[in-house]
Amino acid sequence: MAPIVHVLGARPNFVKAAPVISALAAAGAEQAVIHTGQHYDARMSEIFFDQLGLPEPDVNLGVGSGGHAEQTAALMIGLEQEFTGRSPALVIVYGDVNSTIAAALVAAKLHIPVAHVEAGLRSFDMTMPEEVNRRITDQLSALCLVTSPEGIGHLAAEGVAVSRAHLVGNPMIDTLLANLDQFDTAAVREAHGLPERYVLATMHRPANVDAPETAAALVRRLHGVADLADLVIPVHPRGRANLLAAGLDEHDRVHILEPLGYIDFIAAVRGAAAVVTDSGGLQEETTILGVPCLTVRPNTERPITITHGTNRLVTFEELVPGVRKCLEGGPAPSDGPGGRRPPLWDGHAGPRIAEVIMEFLGE
Repeated sequence: MAPIVHVLGARPNFVKAAPVISALAAAGAEQAVIHTGQHYDARMSEIFFDQLGLPEPDVNLGVGSGGHAEQTAALMIGLEQEFTGRSPALVIVYGDVNSTIAAALVAAKLHIPVAHVEAGLRSFDMTMPEEVNRRITDQLSALCLVTSPEGIGHLAAEGVAVSRAHLVGNPMIDTLLANLDQFDTAAVREAHGLPERYVLATMHRPANVDAPETAAALVRRLHGVADLADLVIPVHPRGRANLLAAGLDEHDRVHILEPLGYIDFIAAVRGAAAVVTDSGGLQEETTILGVPCLTVRPNTERPITITHGTNRLVTFEELVPGVRKCLEGGPAPSDGPGGRRPPLWDGHAGPRIAEVIMEFLGE
């Protein structure tokens, strides 16, 4: 039987894939996992396989970093060889990274159907590489597996046939809910010498960290946050050099950490007084954990985290006042954990995805 092939390239992919792989295994599907090595640091990838119970990858392409053209080209060459050798019945891609678009392009040209987990998300900001990847991947996908209701409308507006779009819920939330008992904030604080009260930050978007002058402006605001409360920031490889060159570590209350594994990272998020981020997935995780989230971006492809969660968009200028409001115990940006959970963010997205896929392959 031809296998279902999962293509994973960056840490959010692993978190989304774990419940899908598990549910397909329970359905008796033959599967293979290709790790592209887009995130090549062990703390950014391999540790996720251990913590999430993912099977060892069948192959690691070891592509590593590079410019968009260089990285995507290397991914396509490696993936074409793998798909040609394995002849998959279906290729499953996740999210919006370069591994996702590379796999979708290669599979489409080899006439292999593609399923896109997290289809239909839109920021409508074509300056973001992720938006380009999302839109093209959805056009190439036989199955668009949608995490939130507005995604169905976005796909319809772009001419995607209704039969290809399926609202299945968010598998990242499956992983979060399955591991709730393991998120030990006290243990993480002790391990890293963190105070009782802190703000956690993650910043890696090109628009925020790639240009030295922008990174410097961001660091000034992060220092302003640290004037209010200790700031804990696991520094992503992307942007590390620019943020440190701008003096990120030159404040007594800034705690710079290496990238954390999934369990420790979410435990740190769970214990934070507030989160400052430009990440997509973290907007979703804070929505479920009920932690105030300030997203330093002009837009989000996850507006449901604002209407149903704790997320709020802020500019650089609004960041410090926004954090101050959170620390003063002001109202959360939205409903919080006691409010409305987004539809189908119930811990059962993986089985729903497996059901759609098995029905598709059966046909």
